[in-house]
Amino acid sequence: QVQLVESGGGLVQPGGSLRLSCAASGSAFTISAMGWYRQAPGKQREVVAVISTSGSTHYTNSVKDRFTISRDNAKNTVYLQMNSLKPEDTAVYKCYAHIASGSYEYDDWGQGTQVTVSS
Repeated sequence: QVQLVESGGGLVQPGGSLRLSCAASGSAFTISAMGWYRQAPGKQREVVAVISTSGSTHYTNSVKDRFTISRDNAKNTVYLQMNSLKPEDTAVYKCYAHIASGSYEYDDWGQGTQVTVSS
């Protein structure tokens, strides 16, 4: 079984920065796409950023030029560098991984980490 463990959330002032990390652990698995989603109270979950194994990235429009997704394939870890944070970025951020294990493929999620942007 694979576990995704996130870290790096917290409280930050508008204009500040945070870096989220998500590490996958377990045995006998490979990961293709990894990414970050977020959900704010009363809002639908939205994709923030996704990165492929080769490093191709996709961002939702509201975070382009402010957030950067990256990954370390050797460590099965994905990162989200968030700069110029705005109050509207406040949400629970969850990492995502598409996992292949044996003959199975499935999507897995971390437990989520709270990001609060407030003065």
